[in-house]
Amino acid sequence: MTAPVASLFDRIGGRPAISALLRYFYADVRQHREIGPVFSAHIDDWPAHLEKIADFWSGVTGGPANYSGPMPFKHLHLHLEERHFQAWLGLWQRHCQTRLNGPEAADMIRIAETIGQRLRQIIALHGDRPAPPS
Repeated sequence: MTAPVASLFDRIGGRPAISALLRYFYADVRQHREIGPVFSAHIDDWPAHLEKIADFWSGVTGGPANYSGPMPFKHLHLHLEERHFQAWLGLWQRHCQTRLNGPEAADMIRIAETIGQRLRQIIALHGDRPAPPS
């Protein structure tokens, strides 16, 4: 009998590790010349945003699935360009590699790249849609 494989959520240290990663990552995002202004224009309550994003990452890594919301469609009205995706993914990669073990960092980066590709596709198809209600 083989032992069950631990979820990525458990392997990275659960909600506390996700929250710490996000705290450091978004501190850099907020100061970034390309993406900082995008976030500053749309996020008023950073603690609430970080909790919501931690809910999202918890679910996609195999932990509690507490996130609800129209994640991809919330990004349509932001006028994101490839440079924004590259900046976000570059910072994400750096933080994951700095704060997580190698295999877990690689998994988190792969998930983010997949999400980025999906968002690019959705924006390409529906980029002229108005912003959803908050």
